[in-house]
Amino acid sequence: MDHFKQISTFVEAATRGSLSAAARAEGIAPAMIGRRLDALEQRLGVKLLQRTTRKIALTNEGAAFLEDCQRILADLEDAESAVAAGSARASGHLSISAPAGFGRMHVAPLLPSFLAEHRDIALNLNLNDRLVDLIGEGIDVAIRIATLADSNLVGVKLADNKRVVVVAPSYLKKNGAPQVPDDLAGHNCLALPSDGSQRGWTFRQNGKNITLKVAGNMVCNDGEVLHHWALAGRGLAWRSMWEVRSALESGQLVTVLDEFAAPGNDIYAVFAQRQHLPLRIRAFIDFLRHVYAQADYWKKH
Repeated sequence: MDHFKQISTFVEAATRGSLSAAARAEGIAPAMIGRRLDALEQRLGVKLLQRTTRKIALTNEGAAFLEDCQRILADLEDAESAVAAGSARASGHLSISAPAGFGRMHVAPLLPSFLAEHRDIALNLNLNDRLVDLIGEGIDVAIRIATLADSNLVGVKLADNKRVVVVAPSYLKKNGAPQVPDDLAGHNCLALPSDGSQRGWTFRQNGKNITLKVAGNMVCNDGEVLHHWALAGRGLAWRSMWEVRSALESGQLVTVLDEFAAPGNDIYAVFAQRQHLPLRIRAFIDFLRHVYAQADYWKKH
């Protein structure tokens, strides 16, 4: 029980930004909050927070630990909600955000089946490649293909994903294949605009991640267009496996630089911190996890 109190206090203090704010939320003295945090850091043997009288800041270790703790507490709330709900039915309006390409391929086609299981839910799907503000824009749950960085959000992993450099065989026949990431400087790379969310192509080389700026004569802010340009042999593209798997299996595209592939950007459902997660959100997340976990889903899509 002491360990749980320490963890919940750590999350409360980290998300609220001060010991006094955490103390007010829990209805105890700030000194008690400080003692719990001291005990947690002593037990773990690592500094989690840099503290002053007015505010606190997470260390690198604290930021990583916070994400894990938030997920654990969210799972516990889900379990309690499931027991309390019993036979209750999910209902109400569900607002969903997803990246445009992924949403078209792997969210929108699934929604009729979800609604068939949950007839008391009405939903709104917003497809947009920008990083939406869940709280400010009233989004219940967002699908994100990236590492979760915002400590005010809770992330639930839905599926693995990795990015690969793909190219049509016709392009390779004319131009040859890059052997190392630096060779991309001599190739036509199909990329997003430099002012977009993607700042370059990321690889793993000599034990560390590197991000390379790439260039070519065709730039577009829509990933699906880049995919079609690659199919047409116009150049190389850095795309997610969820998008190009079928083209790879058919031989329309092949991968290069596989030995330099960076760790994947996995697929997450994220939602705002809240004391009790509405059943409609939990039902939707559970539905996606179940579908994506099926062995043959990604082979067919």
